[in-house]
Amino acid sequence: MNIHEHQAKALLKTYGLPVAPGVAIFSAGEAEAAAKSLPGPLYVVKSQIHAGGRGKGKFKELSADAKGGVRLAKTVADVVANATEMLGHTLVTKQTGAAGKEVRRLYIEDGADIARELYCSLLVNRESGKVAFVVSTEGGMDIETVAHDTPERIITVDIDPAAGVTAANVSAIASALKLEGAAKADAATVFPALYKAFVETDMSLLEVNPLIVLKDGHLRLLDAKVSFDNNALFRHPELMTLRDLSEEDAKEIEASKFDLAYVALDGNIGCMVNGAGLAMATMDIIKLYGEEPANFLDVGGGASKEKVTAAFKIITADPQVKGILVNIFGGIMRCDVIAEGVIAAVREVGLKVPLVVRLEGTNVKEGKAILNNSGLDVIPADDLDDAAQKIVAAIKGKQ
Repeated sequence: MNIHEHQAKALLKTYGLPVAPGVAIFSAGEAEAAAKSLPGPLYVVKSQIHAGGRGKGKFKELSADAKGGVRLAKTVADVVANATEMLGHTLVTKQTGAAGKEVRRLYIEDGADIARELYCSLLVNRESGKVAFVVSTEGGMDIETVAHDTPERIITVDIDPAAGVTAANVSAIASALKLEGAAKADAATVFPALYKAFVETDMSLLEVNPLIVLKDGHLRLLDAKVSFDNNALFRHPELMTLRDLSEEDAKEIEASKFDLAYVALDGNIGCMVNGAGLAMATMDIIKLYGEEPANFLDVGGGASKEKVTAAFKIITADPQVKGILVNIFGGIMRCDVIAEGVIAAVREVGLKVPLVVRLEGTNVKEGKAILNNSGLDVIPADDLDDAAQKIVAAIKGKQ
């Protein structure tokens, strides 16, 4: 689960981390009071969407030379003018795709005198199995370019879960970031606090870009991006109040109600598969034969008829879907349950696009018999390669 920058900073502030004063607003009418509550005289007006690259983003509805999604303002009047222009408009960044995201809230933050911009993030290092700090002296909006062109400038420091962030860890991180003076002294509290926040709230990502050194020598979190591990949210009901459903795909929200692993994509072939590895293989082979998957959907190993029905309905609700491929290898999952779920869903919502079904494994004969006797226009497939070729041919009108 992702949260907004202003929510992340409010959370991190409870851990004693240095963030600037700021106010979240939801209408232009709140901008003046928000700005006047801050020290000034420099303000930053930040679009709050679940995507990076806001500073270099562009608003769809505004002229090409309009400012991006993060703007400096030197007066309260400028804050109000920017808020009026930004709210309700669609911001397009490298991470939103061409559709962009509507800006429904802004964060008005006090400005900062920046001496240096650094990069700092925490994540789980899959190679070591430990939480790691990933840091670089090259912070700011072009960190992706740094990672691609000069990866040696990005340093990883693994943290021993038994020991936590040690003095040696702090020293290594401070050295990698070339911290001196007050910033080096701040490191002794900032980095352990970041780690504590990450672990205690079950984050999957904590990114501070940039982490800045102010002109007075101290550290400050100028931005904060936080994602939580969905599988651990049951331990943190207080965090669920931070969820912004308007930032999530409606189909993904519906899928979460049935505990389905679903991710919307940009293609035209809907996929319903059991098992993440098989789902990835199914998407790959669709691409191999010249089309694009419309989603990743793993119904899991023990899905019920109701769960399968819900999954199928979510796929058919996507207007981009021109064909559907059901690919099931029955281990714990029974092929007859899949067949019954698919038939129930088709009878409820109808079938307006080609449907290819490949079943193999537990109760496969029963599953195929259910489909064959259903009277529905289902295209059977013998294996994954056969299924992929048939669904691609079907949506191209060659079946």
